[in-house]
Amino acid sequence: MIRLLALAASLLTAAPAMAQDKLTLVLDWFVNPNHGPIIVAQEQGYFADENLEVEVIAPADPSAPPKMAAAGKADLAISYQPQLHLQVAEGLPLKRVGTLVASPLNCLLVLEDGPIKSVADLEGGKVGYSVAGVEEALLGALLTDAGLTMDDIDLINVNWSLSPSLMSGQVDAVLGAYRNFELNQMELEGIEGRCMYLEEMGVPAYDELIYVANPDLADMDAIARFLRATGRATQYIVNHPEESWEVFSGTSTDLQDDLNAMAWADTLTRFALRPAALDHGRYRDFGAFLQKAGLIDTAPPVSALALDPNEQ
Repeated sequence: MIRLLALAASLLTAAPAMAQDKLTLVLDWFVNPNHGPIIVAQEQGYFADENLEVEVIAPADPSAPPKMAAAGKADLAISYQPQLHLQVAEGLPLKRVGTLVASPLNCLLVLEDGPIKSVADLEGGKVGYSVAGVEEALLGALLTDAGLTMDDIDLINVNWSLSPSLMSGQVDAVLGAYRNFELNQMELEGIEGRCMYLEEMGVPAYDELIYVANPDLADMDAIARFLRATGRATQYIVNHPEESWEVFSGTSTDLQDDLNAMAWADTLTRFALRPAALDHGRYRDFGAFLQKAGLIDTAPPVSALALDPNEQ
């Protein structure tokens, strides 16, 4: 009798585990320290704790992820707040559903010992850039704040050769350089650079990296759990910077170099501690900035651009 009761109990407790919900996330670029919370959440089992199976994909074309999310070919994509405003204006069915890097990384990069000490010194100079549209609007705001216009400079498309074009003297400054990467890249080359911070010179602060999704297709409950896991990973990163670096860099030998280690240290304080939380003022102010710059006809309400999955 005792043996039969034990067998019955074992049958009751041996029910199969629930299948994990699957999410596909397309990155904005190849894996790098900007994606720390995602990789750490994966490696530490935080996604599994939220009953999620997350497939992380690096795109072949960096412009494709938002379009994939809009078309339902990915559940989530990493994009940029400035680009989101333009994408929504173009009619893409996208909304911000979370934040990864909660401060600008972009900066106006110059040589530390070069002639450019302030934006005003760019008059008659050459400025390199890589992405038309938003970067030109950002540069226009910086110039206006310094009493200059776009006619006062020579704008040169250097594609993605930002720090090399500056170090070689092809240009006097570059916009679009990341303060946690290109600045360190120059230091490793033995050339000191200096970042001029956009948010200190007339450009509204914005979220550099965000998660976007098609709100009509997205599983908001699964996304909320994804953000809980990455928020937990961010707390681990902040509390254990060295251990988390070992976890992150241990996933690929390509990450185990001085540049990535330096970038990791410079990115820790910029991860969103509350990735689901939405700063309405930040999206409202940047929309007004783009409208004033003539890049969008009308600044839409924040509700058309972004949401907090926990409030759905």
